[in-house]
Amino acid sequence: MLMGILFCICLVTSNLLGTKIVQLGNFSMTAGFIVFPISYILNDCIVEVWGYRQARLVIWTGFLMDFFVVALGGIACMLPAAPFWEGGEAFEFVFGLAPRIVFASLMAFLTGSFINALVMSRMKIRDRGHRFAWRAIASTLLGEGADSLVFFPLAFGGLMPLGELLKLMVLQVTVKTLYEIIALPLTVRVVGYVKRLEGVDRYDENISYNPFKIGEL
Repeated sequence: MLMGILFCICLVTSNLLGTKIVQLGNFSMTAGFIVFPISYILNDCIVEVWGYRQARLVIWTGFLMDFFVVALGGIACMLPAAPFWEGGEAFEFVFGLAPRIVFASLMAFLTGSFINALVMSRMKIRDRGHRFAWRAIASTLLGEGADSLVFFPLAFGGLMPLGELLKLMVLQVTVKTLYEIIALPLTVRVVGYVKRLEGVDRYDENISYNPFKIGEL
């Protein structure tokens, strides 16, 4: 439950932080990168301990909470501001996200998260529970890759040269995967601790990987 709550908070926070562009050396990217990879680490932990079906429920819950916050932000932007309030422009800059960006973000999240969970689950069965570090990195690389392949064309296709779009995609995947690698020692310890605490180490034998079977727990 706690990991699920933190997962949802990370998704909402990444959208809000994404309104700021930061400079890292010669590269620019959204500030959301500092929190978004945490959701993949949490996804890895949930799949590793409780299995794909529980991860599926958490992913859809995160999707709905993200949409809920975006929708409420849009409604708040449409409400008339008090005449003495001077923060309208800044508020709309943060919460008045363009529909195209919102759609791209939500679709990319679903695609990347489910691929991440699927890869983690199948590799755990294949490796008989060994080599957690390797499957955590591999699942993040594929999940983040799918996320970028969906998000950038949907969000910025036709708005920037194809070469620049490809650079952004590669940069996002690289930085977020490095983030996962750096955090890996902590992730391994957390997973080990939770397994001992919960007494659970589930293998997804004979389950449906259909992302829409939300009620199957």
